[in-house]
This record gives sequence, structure tokens and C-alpha cells, in this order.
Amino acid sequence: MDYCSYCGQVHKVGFISTRLAGTDGVSLEAQKWVEVFKQEGFQSFFFAGELDTSPKRSYQVDEAHFTHPAIRKIYHNCFGVRIRPSETTYEIQKYTQLLKEQLYKFIETFGIDLLVPQNALTIPLNIPLGVALTHLIAETGIPVIAHHHDFFWERQHFKTNAAWDYLNMAFPPHLPSINHVVINSSGDNQLSLRTGISSTIVPNVMDFENPPQPPDDYTADVRESLGVADDELLILQPTRVVKRKGIEHAIELVKRLGLKAKLIISHASGDEGYDYEQRVREYSKLMGVNTNFVANVINERRGTTPNGRKIYTLEDIYPHADLITYPSNFEGFGNAFLEAIYFRKPIVVNTYSIYSMDIQPKGFDVIEIDGFVTGEAVEKTLEVLKNEKLRNQMVTRNYEIAKRCFSYDVLRRKLRPLILDSIPCRPGSGLD
Repeated sequence: MDYCSYCGQVHKVGFISTRLAGTDGVSLEAQKWVEVFKQEGFQSFFFAGELDTSPKRSYQVDEAHFTHPAIRKIYHNCFGVRIRPSETTYEIQKYTQLLKEQLYKFIETFGIDLLVPQNALTIPLNIPLGVALTHLIAETGIPVIAHHHDFFWERQHFKTNAAWDYLNMAFPPHLPSINHVVINSSGDNQLSLRTGISSTIVPNVMDFENPPQPPDDYTADVRESLGVADDELLILQPTRVVKRKGIEHAIELVKRLGLKAKLIISHASGDEGYDYEQRVREYSKLMGVNTNFVANVINERRGTTPNGRKIYTLEDIYPHADLITYPSNFEGFGNAFLEAIYFRKPIVVNTYSIYSMDIQPKGFDVIEIDGFVTGEAVEKTLEVLKNEKLRNQMVTRNYEIAKRCFSYDVLRRKLRPLILDSIPCRPGSGLD
């Protein structure tokens, strides 16, 4: 039995999202919170439309997923337009009621004391889920720590919509029992400015107190499996293939290095269409850069594909990379940046706004570009790749900075005041 380290009681935390599975940033970061809650003596349970958590602690509702056909239809009738059909309003209300009933059952089934919505009250991919959750919180006053990763106003395609009534009410809601958490200072500023809601900044983290284990025998053939020759550099782009990742910059950089190299792109296009992937493929061909798309052999767990190829995790790939490219135009924080630092790899990063505001001031030693690849960036990359002593100094310094600023210890110290403000501890428990 897990007991709260603050008062000795058993407390149960309910994580809620559209999806808590796979390697998307929200799912990965939520799992880190689960680990810290466990260290503090809390039991965690999970509600979503897709789950890869323990069945004994999971409550899956298909309509909670943003890819559910009815939810997708609502989404398409609310965004990119200015007037929504009355039938869509009816559908929102219908699925709001369905999801609210399921949320009540989730809380009752597991005896949940504290809710931790993961982006479900932030990005309106599933409007009924956000509205249902808002209604439930208003009706029960249950303590909530709402973890906001990226707000709708940060994405251009949400700005033209026919759902302002719902967005203003539930994304996020302004209710007294909610403690709001954002992942960067821009989110903190904009949330306060737009809604009057105050929040706590809790950055994304990695377990820097425990360095990664050395590669094992399973990964000995990674380079060969990914099509990288012994005399080639493995340059890793550890992201999905979506427009805001700025992958053209990585292609140009590889071209201008003039070295024998292969650019490995780890993830697929996902739910944002395939037009940009086609653009990247064409641009790679135009620039004469060998680019491999390997999403079919990278997953959150090891295994084999239907045709018998080995499946690796992203953590299996990092140790074999010579350079990480991260030329994103926009990121809510930057998990791939922290991963590169964690695996002690040099990284090329575009100075996207959150990096400039919240990460760069910490003093990291990386190769920077500012919207385009410069000769200076190319020369520094070549120097880092060829000078082992310089490279080791760089990655060691970066690891130590990240350990101070973005470790699990930082997450624990940030979460404790929120937990103490939220959990229903007994009077006289030692917290008075």
C-alpha cells in the first residue's frame, strides 16, 4: 500500500487526458509526474481514450480520444469556420453528458481524491471532454492540478473557430479548486493576461539524477538496421514530421557539412497530415541528402514488425547518434532538447521563443541557428564533430546544468506546494 508522505493517508490521483499512451510529449511528461507522485506515496489511476497503463488502474472511454469519429466531426465543424451548425452544438452537449457520466464513474470506481488533467483543459482537440471535466469540477469542487502543455491561442489553426463559448469556459476553466500548472514563462504570462488565472511554472524534466544505462547487446546493430554505414555520421532528428519542426534546416545543415552522413527522422507525421512529409522527402532529394524515415522501427517498446524487423525505442537510438538536430520554429518546451542533453549528445537548435526565454539563459553550450542555417553554425558543427575533447566538455557542461535546472528533483520541489494545497489531509496530520 502507498501512503502519502505528508500525512500518512492513502491518496489516489486520477490522470485524465485524451491519450496516455505512446511517445507524444504529453504522455511522456505525464509518466514523469506519475513517478514523482509514486515517490511521494500516491497511487495513480488513468482515464483516457487510449491507454497503455496497467489495466487494474485504467479507465478507457473511446469517446475521450480526439480521433474518435464523432469527436473529429465536432472538431471539424468548430475550427476553420466561424459559424457552427446547431446539430454540432447538440452533439457537443450529448458527448459532454456521456463523458461526464464516465468521469463520475471513474472517480467513484477508484476513489479518486485529486484530479490531474493532462492538456485536457488546454488544447481543444476534444471539446466535449474539456467541457465535461469543467462541469464535473464545478459540481464537485474536487481538488485539481491542471497540467497545461500548449494552449489553443498558441496554434494558428485554432484561432478561426465557431467555439469561443466553449473555449472561454473550459480551455482552461477559472474555478477555485483548480491549481494551474504551465510549462513555460510565456504560458504563465499569457494565461494571466487572457484569463486572469494565476499559475505555477513547472518545466519539463528528465531523470538527470540517474544517467542512462550503457547500450546493451540488443542495440548493437542499430546503425546497420537504420541504414547507416560504418563510415557515415548518424544525424538524428528525434521528432515527428510536422511543419513547425523546421526539418528543412536539418537537411540544409547536413548538406553544407560536406561529410558522409545520413539524416534519421525518428517519428511519423502523426495526426497533422502528410503534405509536409512529402515536402521533406522532396527537399532531401533536391539537396542530395540521404534521409531515412524510420518510424516503422521505433516505438515506445522493443519488439518486431509484422515482417520481422527489430523495433527499437528512441532511447536505443540516442547513444548511437553523432549529432542531434532540433531546428523547431515553435515548441511548448522542448523534450528532444532535454533528451539530447541526457544522452550527452551535441545538439543544433533553432532559437524558438521558449528556448530563448526559458532554456538558453541557463547557459547551455549548443550550436544555435536563428531561423536559418549560417556559415558560422556549419563551422561550429564541424568543429564539434571533429574535436572529441571539445565535444566532451560541451556535453558534460550541459548535463550538469540540466541536472540543476530540469531534473526530477526540480519537479518534486515544484509539485509539493501544489499537492499540499490540494490533497484532503486530516486535521492534525502534521501539515497544520
